[in-house]
Formats: sequence, C-alpha cells, structure tokens
Amino acid sequence: MMRRRKPMTTWLLYGATGYTGKLIVQEAAERGLRPVLAGRNKEKVQPLAEQLGLEFRIFELNNRTAAHLEGIDLVLHCAGPFEKTSKPMIHACLEAGAHYLDITGEIGVFEYTHSLHEEAEKKNIVLCSGVGFDVIPTDCTALKLKQALPDAIELALGFDSDSGISPGTMKTMVEGLGGGNMIRKDGQLAAVAIGKHQRMIDFGRGPKSAMAIPWGDVATAYYTTGIPNITAWIPTPKAAVKAARFMNVASPLLSSGKVKRPLMKWIERRVKGPDEEERAGSAAYIWGQAKNADGVVKTCRIDTANVYDLTVYGALEVTQRLLSGGYPGGSWTPAALFGPDLLESLPGSGRFEIDSFYPGTAN
Repeated sequence: MMRRRKPMTTWLLYGATGYTGKLIVQEAAERGLRPVLAGRNKEKVQPLAEQLGLEFRIFELNNRTAAHLEGIDLVLHCAGPFEKTSKPMIHACLEAGAHYLDITGEIGVFEYTHSLHEEAEKKNIVLCSGVGFDVIPTDCTALKLKQALPDAIELALGFDSDSGISPGTMKTMVEGLGGGNMIRKDGQLAAVAIGKHQRMIDFGRGPKSAMAIPWGDVATAYYTTGIPNITAWIPTPKAAVKAARFMNVASPLLSSGKVKRPLMKWIERRVKGPDEEERAGSAAYIWGQAKNADGVVKTCRIDTANVYDLTVYGALEVTQRLLSGGYPGGSWTPAALFGPDLLESLPGSGRFEIDSFYPGTAN
C-alpha cells in the first residue's frame, strides 16, 4: 500500500474548540488546509477533528508542552486569556523550533513577546502576536500613517463595530476589570485613569463620542512605527464614559476574585458569540490619526469585515505566508512582517483613504 506523503509543512491550532478557534478551523477545512487540532479537552477536540478528518493532540500548557510539538512547524494559539496561556506556548515553540502566532489583544502579552526578540532571532523563529482583529487592522493603519507622515510624534488608533462578543473575549475583559487604561507616552507605557481621555471621532460613520482604552496597539504600534505617543479609542457614549470613571474608584473591588469568579461562570453558561448572520451584518470601521511637531495631521480610514471574520482571514493569511518561508526570525508585529497592504488583501477589506490637514489652512 502506498504510504501517504507527509505535507511539507505542518501547523497546529491550539484552542480549536473555542468560539474563534472553531471558526478558524472551519474556514481552514473549507480551503483544504489540514491543521493539527489541539486543546486540553479530548471530549471536545476529538469529535471536531474526526468530523473534519484531521489529526489531533491533547495536552495542557506547562513546562512540558514542547514535547507535544514534535513535527510541528508553526503554532496558531487561540486559547485565551492569553495573559495566562501564551507564555508556556511561546517557550514551547522556541524549544521545539516552531513559529508562534496568536490572536491576543492583551498589552502584557505583546510586551512579553517583544522581550524575546533576540532569542527568537537567534533561533530563526518568528513570534507574531495579534494576527486577528487584534491587531492587524489598526497595526496596518499605524504603518500606513507612518509612511504618510514619517516624522509623526503622536498616533491615535481606533475602531467602530457592531459585532457581538465571544465568550473568550468577554473572559479577557473580565480578567482586566479594575485595570484602568494604558497609553504610550514618550516611548513608555503609562497607566492612566479609565475615562480620563475623551474626544469626538469620525470612525467612518459620522462623529461619535469616544474614549481611550487599553488596546494592544499602545504596545504593538510603537514597535511597528517608533511613534512615541500612542492612544487607542472606541466609540463610547458620554454617559458610559462617566460610568467608566467610577471604575477607577471601584478598582479594588472589580479586581477581586469574588467579583470575577461568578462572572466567569455566567459567561460559560450564557455567552455564545455572534452567529454567521450577525457577523455578516456588522462591518468594522478602522480609524487612525498621526500628527507631527509642526501640527500636520494625517487621518486614515478603512472598512473591513466584521471583528471575528477578519480574525479568521487574518490568522489564516499570516499562517500561510509564514509557512511559505522567507521571513526573518524575531518578534514582529503583523504590519512589520507583511506591510500595511496585508489588511487590504483580506476578504471584506476596502482600501486605505488618507486625509491631510496643514496648520494655517481651512478644515
């Protein structure tokens, strides 16, 4: 009997049965891709793998994880909260010689991944966190603005979307309760009170009240562009901004396990994530603005597929590009590896549109 030839490259998706992980697996199968599915729960992973005719592996994330990555060229890590799960998987990939990708949006993960740049570079391993909606759209927008205004010293990024929320994303939000906001100031991360920064922004659907949030770009966009002052924004009604300010007072309570544990259990029981129809009807609107010391302002906008579909498209696109080879080892952001055109290449994405304002001219 003829032995089946092993593919030239083998990749593993960890967290295959989570909301977003399963979406990626389904799209990969439709494209004829054959990831190895992995996770902790055999009762969930095995049926999905057998349904799609895919190999599967069951293992925990700990200091022995590398042994489970034998023969794997790349890991796409989709099991959050990534503040807890990414570190053992990253080190397992460095030990096993596999490229590492994840779909996090967590600042701490981006910072930790970046701290391993030299080790990854020496081993010719690519570490690229944030290959989903967090942070491909805003990261590519940041680089597009840097190219348009090379001497920019300030960068603001944000998005507007009606997408629903998945269980994993909500759990990450609960983990961050009481954590306040984070910005990049003079090249350094700085903690500030949530609700302190508020402004009006036209993300693409008219001016809206917006609030600065601790989005991953305050970490990644700095490494992509070198711009020293960075904030991230989402539409937030003024009443909600006032409520957010209350969180600064309630921070110790919100950070406690007594608050978080019941919320986590409720999420597991009740939150399912948006269905296909809901995703199809909720595009995302990406906005960015750069400013230099002379007051010149460049504003960039682009529409994309909804939050979760873009994560699927982005994660698979980066996976396939990396498996094709030719990229330098180290810790990279998506835009730093592939350029801003990565976003325009994804299904459902429009084209970048940039407006300019120069001091002394009419708005």
